[in-house]
Amino acid sequence: MLEHFHVEPLGDHEYLVRARETRGTVVSRFQANPSVLQELHVPEEEEQRVVNETAAFLAERQPLIDLPQMVDLEDVAAAYSDYVTVMSRRLTGQ
Repeated sequence: MLEHFHVEPLGDHEYLVRARETRGTVVSRFQANPSVLQELHVPEEEEQRVVNETAAFLAERQPLIDLPQMVDLEDVAAAYSDYVTVMSRRLTGQ
């Protein structure tokens, strides 16, 4: 069971995401390519929020322990056909 996420900016659109689960802590780097932000119609100031919501999106679809060490938002968008739709709804509160 997921307890929370901690998203730490590393610079250059990279973030370190830590998630504490009952089995321990999972750590992954997330790359937030500006093109994904454009596709989501989100300003760069919201980038960290997008990363947090993407981590939550992935946690709903797979065990966090299975996350790769590097997660690129472009790869997530390519792998999940509903990513842009779901994220757009989450980010606008709909």
